Amino acid sequence: MIKDLLNQLNFSEKESQVYLALLEIGSGKAKEISRKTSLNRTTVYDICDTLLQRGLVSKYKKGAGTYFNALEPKHLLTYLEREKEEQAKTIEKQKQRVAELLPQLISLQNIFTTKPKVQFFEGEKGMREAYEDTLTAKEIILAYANVETMHEGLPSFFPEYYKRRAEHKIFIRAIVPRNELSIERSGHNQEEMRDTRYLPEAEMTFSPEVNIYQNKILVASWKEKMAILIESKELADLQKLTFELLWKTLPRN
Repeated sequence: MIKDLLNQLNFSEKESQVYLALLEIGSGKAKEISRKTSLNRTTVYDICDTLLQRGLVSKYKKGAGTYFNALEPKHLLTYLEREKEEQAKTIEKQKQRVAELLPQLISLQNIFTTKPKVQFFEGEKGMREAYEDTLTAKEIILAYANVETMHEGLPSFFPEYYKRRAEHKIFIRAIVPRNELSIERSGHNQEEMRDTRYLPEAEMTFSPEVNIYQNKILVASWKEKMAILIESKELADLQKLTFELLWKTLPRN
């Protein structure tokens, strides 16, 4: 029944094999996935890259090896949300089926497997998936953000994202370079639940974005079209301290 569902989500037979195998083993190298699925390693690498682009799989380095990790099955729901604009009616039916079978998918996951604390997202869809995690924040998000490069990187995502963040009642404090778009967006600070402070010199600028919240650090590279989500209390606490020290030195406008 689960394979039938994945087939309806436009998974090929081999993609379904790799995805379900990753759910069961938690994370592993291509050779381990190859043994479990009887697919050759080249095919496994290609399929894992496809699933990574869909935001359903992450990969990380450990020593000299590359490991692939299936994200929690609930990510299938947000994957469907992203496809909603292209296949509105069909996607709504598929979303309902995923919700119905979600307990069975979760039961396949090896909950005792140690998960990597670093997740890598690639491409526009992967970066959208990374940003969805910020909407789970239970505290103020601290951010270094260049609004110009953000809007260039995901033009159809912002500022709709700001509206959804405000609907979730998640406040953000942002340190930004002083440019035309940053100044324009600051005019929406109240409705978008944001407090902005500018770097003092016009030439002080940067391209990536960093979001710090709870025990997580999200780093998004707009030029390289990739994002890294790090979950570490120690690193997050250091970044929060650094942010607060800089924040106190900057004027409000």
